[in-house]
Amino acid sequence: MKTARIYQRPKNSMQSGRARTDLWMLELQTVTPQEADPLTGWNGGSDTTNQIRLSFPTLDAAKAHAEREGYAYHVVPAPTHKLKLQAYADNFR
Repeated sequence: MKTARIYQRPKNSMQSGRARTDLWMLELQTVTPQEADPLTGWNGGSDTTNQIRLSFPTLDAAKAHAEREGYAYHVVPAPTHKLKLQAYADNFR
């Protein structure tokens, strides 16, 4: 049985906007470990399930898809956002 991880997309650290942070992602976990290729040294393998990332508008839709496909899943809770409110004058203390 394949295992899926369902999580909410984090905010892109390179941008200030919050685009696509309301989407829920479903990623399949690999079953076999990756091995180093003797010729190039790159990690790889024949299992391509770690390349699958599906996006869903709601958590319930992601859970329904995992149950329909027969995946065991665990939900990673979204991190809480803390706002650090300060005045501009606090930069000069």
